[in-house]
Amino acid sequence: MKITYDKEVDAVYIKLVEGEHQCRTLQLNDDIALNIGKGEKLIGIEILDAKSVLANGNLPNIVLENIQLQNSITV
Repeated sequence: MKITYDKEVDAVYIKLVEGEHQCRTLQLNDDIALNIGKGEKLIGIEILDAKSVLANGNLPNIVLENIQLQNSITV
C-alpha cells in the first residue's frame, strides 16, 4: 500500500494494490473516487480537497495498528 499527497492540488491517493492496472473509476462524490480493477478489486482511492475532506483544514495523522512495516517510509 502506498499513500501519496500532492500539496499543489491538495489531493491524496491511496494505492492499495501494487503494479499497473486497468481501472474504471467510480465517483462517490465530487471529492472521492474509487479505482476498480479486474474482478471488481479495489485498486486505489483518490481524495480531492483532502484537507477539507479528511480533517478540518489540516492533514490528519496516520496511525497504523497491527501492521508490520516492511519498507522504509519517506516523508
